[in-house]
Amino acid sequence: MKISGVDIRPGNILEYENGLWKVAKIQHTQPGKGGAYMQVEMKNLMDGRKTNVRFRSADTVEKVRLDTKDFQYLYADGDMLIFMDQESYEQINLPIDLLGDAAAFLQDGMQVMLELYEEKPISVQLPEQVEAEIVEADAVVKGQTASSSYKPAVLDNGVRIMVPPHIGSGTRILVDVYERTYVGKAG
Repeated sequence: MKISGVDIRPGNILEYENGLWKVAKIQHTQPGKGGAYMQVEMKNLMDGRKTNVRFRSADTVEKVRLDTKDFQYLYADGDMLIFMDQESYEQINLPIDLLGDAAAFLQDGMQVMLELYEEKPISVQLPEQVEAEIVEADAVVKGQTASSSYKPAVLDNGVRIMVPPHIGSGTRILVDVYERTYVGKAG
């Protein structure tokens, strides 16, 4: 399916220069002189290379439609992750690199969605938000305004995020997996 360069969104899979690329970040720029363009940061799904490409609104790019299938995460074995097909109960091993930074948020039994291109798994989608427990949170500094000040905290999976001042150690919170940001208290 052909789409315009300005319709590219994060998470899209594009066919570009004979490869499959996943869009990581986009920035829409409209200079005072000349036409608008989309600055796109992409990662090659086959070899992990990254690139930055500028697409003008007149440019078209091929958006790849992937098959999706539900899997359950079972466990890690070295640098491989073991997933089970929800329908056939067949197990597959995938390299941890396929998940990137999101791998830290995998939890035993978690339902994930594998994206397949010609029957070959090329990416793993975790839920947008996961529940995690704060194991370490800095003390609140008196006099800071509560509205805009966030403090660093460490989650039970070792990931550091910023949380509001009223959140303390032992609190279960919801975290945005891909932005690595605090969403709210769990419950």
